[in-house]
Amino acid sequence: MRRLRNRLAGAALSVLALTATGCGGSTEGSSGTPAASGAAAAGQTVANRVEPLKQRPAPRLPVTVRSADGEKVTVEKAERVVPLSGSLSEIVFTLGLGDRVVARDITATFEQAAGLPVVTRGHDVSAESVLSLRPDLVIAETTTGPAEAVDQIRAAGIPVLSVAAAKGLDDVGTRIRAVAGALGVPAAGEELTRRSEQRIEAARKDVPHGQKPRVAFLYLRGSASVYLIGGADSGAGSLIEAAGAVDAGAASGLDKDFTAITSEALVKAAPDAILVMSKGLESVGGVDGLVKIPGVAQTPAGLDRRIVSVEDGVLLNYGPRTDQVLKSVVAQLYGGDGAR
Repeated sequence: MRRLRNRLAGAALSVLALTATGCGGSTEGSSGTPAASGAAAAGQTVANRVEPLKQRPAPRLPVTVRSADGEKVTVEKAERVVPLSGSLSEIVFTLGLGDRVVARDITATFEQAAGLPVVTRGHDVSAESVLSLRPDLVIAETTTGPAEAVDQIRAAGIPVLSVAAAKGLDDVGTRIRAVAGALGVPAAGEELTRRSEQRIEAARKDVPHGQKPRVAFLYLRGSASVYLIGGADSGAGSLIEAAGAVDAGAASGLDKDFTAITSEALVKAAPDAILVMSKGLESVGGVDGLVKIPGVAQTPAGLDRRIVSVEDGVLLNYGPRTDQVLKSVVAQLYGGDGAR
């Protein structure tokens, strides 16, 4: 989810003169929050475990692949792998190669990765920490930074595969194939892509027909006074549309990624429901605190307390658990039992 952290940081700096605490920095220990109870009430949560392929693939290396930054990357071996985002870690583990991962980003909160040392926080990569693990392969997002740290890792002779940041559901298979190719297991990548896409399509079938609720994606960090509404480039539009809804921010004319929340912006967006990250909701004091943000209580969503919340680390991952995220959103959006 690095693309989200970068967008949020930029939006917070330009709009609020604050640095947003990225989504990854808040995902630890998210269970038991007011937001988590909303998903549970709707009867559909996102499992805290990834589901590896049934047959563990055997990497065939060396391979030379094209990185998203245009460079050719040759991977001689992949015994010690360091993915620099939770989404990328999820892909490696789901491919069945989690035993090769030697460290994690703070956003890799699923159970199988919990015991790994945290060596990076998305846009705060420590080259020294990564290199101390003697990795054979580092997998990064195109938005991973700082650039100097990534360059330092490359300069040490470590292959670094850059994977294009996810923007929507269509990127799920592309990212899986990119990671699988670099690990020398392209067939497993195709299998996982098929499985993921089939499950997403199955989740779409649970979407009620005839309803088109307006859903606004709000990014909240109460401790930093960061309150943003997502626009056309927030990354949430694809998920909202897959849930049979309308992205209220984009539909109201917000063409940027994020804009500071104002009463006027919320009234114009007129959301029937509000989508949030669980830790963000917790940071403002749950639903009771959310409706106190100027303008929220005046929206249909605020009046009905219709809030949809999903764990920070998976909401916009667009990885192998995307079908579970979609199911959770659909269950909360149409089940009438959101985080109230």
